Amino acid sequence: MKKFFAILLVAILALSAFAAIAEEQSNAINKEAFDALITSGPVADDDTIAASEWASKVKEAGKLRVGTTAQSFLFSLLDEEDGNYRGFDAGLYQLLANYIFGDPTAWEFTQVTSSTREDVLISDQVDAVFATYSILPSRQEVISFAGPYFTSNQGILIAADNDEIKGLEDLAGKIVATQQGSSGPAILEEYAPEAEVLEELDDETARQDVETGRADAYVTDYTLILGSIVRNPGKYAVAGIFGEDDNYGIGLPKDSDGVDFVNDFLQQIEDAGLWTELWQISLGDRTGGTETAPEPPAIGLE
Repeated sequence: MKKFFAILLVAILALSAFAAIAEEQSNAINKEAFDALITSGPVADDDTIAASEWASKVKEAGKLRVGTTAQSFLFSLLDEEDGNYRGFDAGLYQLLANYIFGDPTAWEFTQVTSSTREDVLISDQVDAVFATYSILPSRQEVISFAGPYFTSNQGILIAADNDEIKGLEDLAGKIVATQQGSSGPAILEEYAPEAEVLEELDDETARQDVETGRADAYVTDYTLILGSIVRNPGKYAVAGIFGEDDNYGIGLPKDSDGVDFVNDFLQQIEDAGLWTELWQISLGDRTGGTETAPEPPAIGLE
C-alpha cells in the first residue's frame, strides 16, 4: 500500500510539473516573430557611427557589451533550448546591435542586479545597461540615460491566498520585501513609511520571501510583478498599483555622446513601428492578448 501511494504521489507531482510547464509555455514569447523583428531594424551608416565617440568605440571592439539579466520573463529571458535571449529589453539591445553592426547577434552579455548596474558602467565593464532601469536623479549623478523607452508604475506582489493585504494602506506593520539598489526602498519610505522593509539582492529572492512567508508582500516595478504572475499562474496576486510614472532608461557612461546616438536609434525604432511590434510580441500577446499598445514615452525626458 505504501508503494502504491508513493507511486501515486510521484504521478501527481509529475502531472503538476507538466501542468506548470504547459501553462508557462502558453505564455511563452513567439520566438519566430521576435527573431524576425530584430533582423528588420535599421542599420546606421558609417558617417553616423563615426560622428559618435561612443558608437565608434563599440564598433571598433566588435561587440556591444550589454549589462542585462537572464531572468526577466517579459523583458530579457534566456531560452535554455537555443541559448537566445528574448523579451522587450532583449529586443531593444539586439536591435541596437543590429543598428551598429548590421548583426543583431553582435553583443556580449554581462549579468547585472539592481545594485550593480551603475558599477559596471563606471568600471567600463559594459557599454550600456538594459535592465528595466528607472531614471532617477541619484543615478544621473554618476551615469547618463538614453530614453526613456518604457513607462511603468510600482506594484504590490502578494501570495495568491493572502487576504489581509488589499492595497497600499495595508502594508503598515507588515514585512515588505524589495530589491536592494532599486527605487523600492525610497518608494516604500514615501508611500508606506510604517512598513518593515526587507531589502534583498534580486527579484527571485524577494519573491521567495513572499512564498515562504518571510515577507508579507514585495514592492517593485509593476512590469516585473506582471512577469512573475504570468510565469507562475495561481501563485501570486497583485494587491495594488501605485506611485508616479516610472520611466525606464538605457544606462550609459556619464556624459557619453552615446546618449544622443541611442536616442536617435530609439526614435527610428519608434517611427518604424518596431517599438509597438516589440511591445506586442513581448508583453501584449502574453498578458491577456492586449490588442492596443501604449504610446511610447517621449524620448529625452531625463
